[in-house]
Amino acid sequence: MKRWLIILGALWLAADRAAGELYHGDPIPPDLEAAYVRGIHYLVRSQGQDGHWESNRGDSGPGITALALLAILAHGDDPNYGPQAATCRRAVDALLKSQQAGNGYIGGSMYHHGFATLALAEAYGAVDDPRLGPALKKAVDLILTSQAANQFGGWRYMPTATDADTTVSGAQMVALLAARNAGLAIPDEAIKKGLAFYRSCQGPDGGIGYTGAESGNGPRTAIGALVAALARQKESRLFTGAWAFLQTAGEGDAGQYYFYYVYYAAQAWFQADMRAWRDWNAANQQRLLNVQSADGSWEGPFGTVFSTSTALLSMALNYRLLPIYER
Repeated sequence: MKRWLIILGALWLAADRAAGELYHGDPIPPDLEAAYVRGIHYLVRSQGQDGHWESNRGDSGPGITALALLAILAHGDDPNYGPQAATCRRAVDALLKSQQAGNGYIGGSMYHHGFATLALAEAYGAVDDPRLGPALKKAVDLILTSQAANQFGGWRYMPTATDADTTVSGAQMVALLAARNAGLAIPDEAIKKGLAFYRSCQGPDGGIGYTGAESGNGPRTAIGALVAALARQKESRLFTGAWAFLQTAGEGDAGQYYFYYVYYAAQAWFQADMRAWRDWNAANQQRLLNVQSADGSWEGPFGTVFSTSTALLSMALNYRLLPIYER
């Protein structure tokens, strides 16, 4: 029996290689692992005693804590007993304490709420904390309630907003799809309405605009491509057009949003095409490793915690351990 299992495993491996779609078993380059660990150590050193992280520039809040927690979880250390268990527990506690008891809102804007909800969804089932399930449900309910009252089927900065943009909406859509992966019942209609909003913001060239179909750029288009892929809409015009735009636009128009771009672009490339992702991933690794600071961080206009967390998450597809990174 064991011999037959070995033979079958070899056949499956050969078929995957022939198709160019080998999802598991890619070796982790030693320089990537070393850089990732240095980045985690920076995050551990910079965490506040109450578990939160603050940005030294730009916007601070639970969204920053959520991204730092996600970057640590993505490395795969046991969050309950591993070397970063205490860091993870403090971060989860900080997120839960940031949630309003009445409506489940986390943070001062829907950006923070979306990233925090994503972190709760990824931690749910991995971190041993019975508070996570109820908190995740309340956070998701707020996202759904906010969308239901929005005339565009999307989201903006505040839960009561009646207008929408593709960046805030991306944080909510990814959070909803992560919560669905975690086992929560997310209405299909909510996903459909979110996708319809993205289609309304897509120009003829496939690029995704901010509040309409004008001025598509790399960061927003990467969000749109990822949302479509996670929603299992890779045959749609939304995805195929966005993917075509990304292959020509690249990060050239990301500007100050470079780290925001690589966070979403890494996932979009990974979902689109494994061969293309491997080339993009190798180039992204080289760029990031070349500019990593001696203390393990990355500098950016929105603060070192944000830049470090998103840089790490853009490379975390090499580990493929977060549930949202499944393909």
